[in-house]
Amino acid sequence: METSRACSGSLLSLALLAVVAPHPAAAQAATATNAPAPEAQRDGQHDFDFEIGTWRTQLKRLVDPLSGSKTWVEYEGTTVVRKILGGRANLVELDVQGPAGRIEGLSLRLYDPQARQWSLNFSNIKSGTLSPPSIGSFSKGRGEFYSKESMDGREILVRFVISGVTADSCHFEQAYSADGGKTWEVNWIADDSRITGRR
Repeated sequence: METSRACSGSLLSLALLAVVAPHPAAAQAATATNAPAPEAQRDGQHDFDFEIGTWRTQLKRLVDPLSGSKTWVEYEGTTVVRKILGGRANLVELDVQGPAGRIEGLSLRLYDPQARQWSLNFSNIKSGTLSPPSIGSFSKGRGEFYSKESMDGREILVRFVISGVTADSCHFEQAYSADGGKTWEVNWIADDSRITGRR
């Protein structure tokens, strides 16, 4: 910078950016994965309240995603969703079985009130580790969450969508992209119908 005026102007701009900039993790996820920006001034802390309870889950999983495979396997079982930490988070337990075996999964969902976004942290009990968090929010009844992951040595984008939400049903889809989000391949479809819980 050539003059003190330019310098002070730049400092003022940086100060303003520091005040209005979104949470670093949320900004990074949105930029890196093309996640939609959360609705302005919308508190989404109760976005998952509809799901508290026990659900019957019918699930389809694509075998060998991003390989050209057209083979799907089906599972059926339950999903149990509980509020924790006074509703600032929730815990999902998935237990489904089918001809291809059993899937036991755990998802910890955490709400960031500053960024007004959720992080979805999933673990298949077989791995014993959490996958990279999918970050996003709900808009007009539809939730979209994005992450970057590594698969077979290449970086892919993951999109998780929640739609068709009613008091007694909801629909989930997961898709992968190997071309930076230009095209997506759905590899996980689940439909839940309520057994017990909130209505």
